[in-house]
Amino acid sequence: MLRQDSSRLDPDSSGRFPENELPDSGSSGVDIQGELDRIEEMILDSRRIPLTGIRLIDEEPLLDQLDLVRINLPSAFQEAEEIVRQKEEILLQAEEYAQQIIEAAERRADQILDEMGIIRQAEREAQQIRQAVQQECEAMSEQTISEIERMRLQAQQELQEMRSLAMQEAEDIQNGADDYADRVLVNIEQQLNDMLKVIRNGRQQLQSDVPTPRNAHTDAGGSSTRTSLNSPKK
Repeated sequence: MLRQDSSRLDPDSSGRFPENELPDSGSSGVDIQGELDRIEEMILDSRRIPLTGIRLIDEEPLLDQLDLVRINLPSAFQEAEEIVRQKEEILLQAEEYAQQIIEAAERRADQILDEMGIIRQAEREAQQIRQAVQQECEAMSEQTISEIERMRLQAQQELQEMRSLAMQEAEDIQNGADDYADRVLVNIEQQLNDMLKVIRNGRQQLQSDVPTPRNAHTDAGGSSTRTSLNSPKK
């Protein structure tokens, strides 16, 4: 928790937040990076006590700003979860699309086999003619068998090509979804790393402003002021 006084963010009995408090986490349009930059500016722009490492910082605006960042951080994680969910939906659609293409290819193959039944009927008719014209029937039989084999090979080739095309399209869709999700997640990861870096810098700046025990003993008159500035809010 960023504040010592967490009750400032608790809603009242009606479920509403007190006036002049920060909006809830459902608010949109908050630039987390910009708000962190503002925290850094508030620290760096605060007045420094001459001849000391102490800065005079208005506590309320700083704590309000930290609360704003804390409340809106979950939206960044929700965005990452939404990207993963969209990826899964795209993969499911790709699988369904590939299955539809395979089923269409199988139906086409069955249709071609049915058409080949007509050729088999022609073979039976050729068999009847064979008794009358043996030589002519043999020539027609060889030609018919050759045509059947060609059509069978052609049907197998078309089926294989359609299967390969369906698998390639499904793989392309999956790779595209993976690449898109990875780019978005990398961008979010970079933003979160930048946020953490700014927060660490702010904490280091605040810690560097705390006086050493020797300075506090030497300057007894200013000890109460420094203690008040650095003590947590009760």
